[in-house]
Amino acid sequence: MWIDTHCHLDAHEFGSESAAQAALARRQGVEMIVMPAVETANFPIVAQLAASVDNACYALGIHPIYVPNAVEDDLRVLRETVAAAMADARFVAIGEIGLDFFIPMLTEPAMREKQVFFFREQLKIAREFGLPVLMHVRRSQDVILKHVRQIAPAGGIAHAFNGSEQQARTYIELGFKLGFGGAMTFTRALQIRRLAAELPLEAIVLETDAPDISPAWVHPGRNSPDQIPRIGAVLAELRGLTPEQIAAATTANAHAAIPRLTDLVG
Repeated sequence: MWIDTHCHLDAHEFGSESAAQAALARRQGVEMIVMPAVETANFPIVAQLAASVDNACYALGIHPIYVPNAVEDDLRVLRETVAAAMADARFVAIGEIGLDFFIPMLTEPAMREKQVFFFREQLKIAREFGLPVLMHVRRSQDVILKHVRQIAPAGGIAHAFNGSEQQARTYIELGFKLGFGGAMTFTRALQIRRLAAELPLEAIVLETDAPDISPAWVHPGRNSPDQIPRIGAVLAELRGLTPEQIAAATTANAHAAIPRLTDLVG
């Protein structure tokens, strides 16, 4: 059994195919797909999609790329939506939240400050409700680590991890898992592949970030959650294990990172 811990199944790139994509992934052994929200407008969309297919669940949060257009009242909406969603077994985490210091517009001082404000406030919501966080961490590893030390949520995942070994081990010490996906499948991604091979296996979860971060055999095409088993096979090869061993380990790790998954899949 496999779990895709980060997939934007509601993205417009899938059009009307979201349910079909989930069904295809199910046939490939992907028992659960975690869909993070990115802004208040798609909170009901991810919830409704998760309710309509049997192998999807969702998280709620405001993505840093959507922070420029966010207003402070969105945080009230998030908190109230989270409070109501706690009764929904398919609601599992706060996300996608984080910091993005790669896109030039987001690196301007005022926008950096706004990103940090939204990130910290969402960490507080996660802490209040005892929920893990799904974190977007792009050129912001050390700043993210600073804030999760100060406002510690109930663990979570550093999505699409692309930091140093020292940063990886700090996340692990703080109780986070690290998301590996399509980037790991490129032979030129030496650092990511080395970390995937050498970090403790119990710290690694698998993800697609579909429709983005396509694996080497799909790039530059649209990524999809059915690719998880083949991505897992690459991790197995890097670590000298069988795909079955990787499936079992990364599924257990996903449950540890996102405990509410246990109510959905065994």
